[in-house]
Amino acid sequence: MEVNIKELLENGVYFGHPARQFDPRIKPFLYGKRQGIYIIDIEKTAEKIKEAGEFLKKAAENNKVILFVGTKKQAEEPVKQAAERCGMPYVNYRWVGGILTNFSEIRKRIARLEEIEEMERTGKLSLYTKKEVALLMKEKENLLKKFAGMRTLTKHPDIIVIVDVKKEINAIREAHKVGVKIIGIVDTNSNPDLVDYPIPANDDGLKSIGLILSKLAECIIEGKTSVPYPDVKAEQKEEDRVGPETENKQSEKETVGRRQKKLKENKEEEGEKKNEG
Repeated sequence: MEVNIKELLENGVYFGHPARQFDPRIKPFLYGKRQGIYIIDIEKTAEKIKEAGEFLKKAAENNKVILFVGTKKQAEEPVKQAAERCGMPYVNYRWVGGILTNFSEIRKRIARLEEIEEMERTGKLSLYTKKEVALLMKEKENLLKKFAGMRTLTKHPDIIVIVDVKKEINAIREAHKVGVKIIGIVDTNSNPDLVDYPIPANDDGLKSIGLILSKLAECIIEGKTSVPYPDVKAEQKEEDRVGPETENKQSEKETVGRRQKKLKENKEEEGEKKNEG
């Protein structure tokens, strides 16, 4: 994964918030201030994207589950696209309390969604009144908005990637409680100390969010594809080595068996001759 400074500039990654919306803890990542708007140092942004990307690549190699989170309007589509591209779950409608701290209850809601869909497939909805069907469809729509991106989850994720640290503070609090690592896009109005891997960048621009998430998704894909497969040739050689040995042992047993049979026949013939004599 390569991070191009020109690409970051073209996508407006360096734009911060107006001076009145400022968190002093973000100061190490700032380049300066222009016309009352803070400018982010994109060289540091590029450095942090690479750092977070390496972490995600190693995590993907170890089959870790990475959850993408971004519920603001600008983040909905980029979050969905990046997560689906690398085969990871996502939350892009609203953070439901308990995703990290009470996952068993979240699984029940996902199971309920699957139950309604099964009723649709099998035609069981025809047994209900129109009013009941309308209520079930409304419930399904609500569940899809909240849990459609998490259907593949069987346990709480190991890592979360967050767009807008300030908005997703509830997700961050839950992650801190259960020890889940956090990668976060942090704008000039947010505290980078809240996350393990801060990426200083514009968290309001559609292009900025999309670019950063696509880079992180690329790293996850690289991690998944670099997982070593079993050495088939080595296994084949082992089989080839074991095969002849087994065949040799079998042939030896057969030879011994034939000799013993012949000796037995010779003894029987000698006994018959003695009896005749």
